[in-house]
Amino acid sequence: MVCFINPREGRFESASPANALQLANPTAQPGRERLRHLVIGSPEGVRSTIHTLHVLTYAEQATWSQLLTIPASGILITPDQGEVFSYLLRYRQLG
Repeated sequence: MVCFINPREGRFESASPANALQLANPTAQPGRERLRHLVIGSPEGVRSTIHTLHVLTYAEQATWSQLLTIPASGILITPDQGEVFSYLLRYRQLG
């Protein structure tokens, strides 16, 4: 199954556009479960969330990738067999 996130319409679709951003699917390490985290929003919102997770000692800021621009075609996520995902939508106060 392939999940396509369309950033313009904010919905999940089953699709496989050739020009969508495809995220790396690194191999799991023995004895450890791989969890992938996506934070999607404005650059300021993403940086703020990464900082908050760092302050909570959940994830070091340096372990996050650089900010990636989402192309108009969306993001393509290819899960491994048996993987699931949960989607959380939060709003933050501007200003």
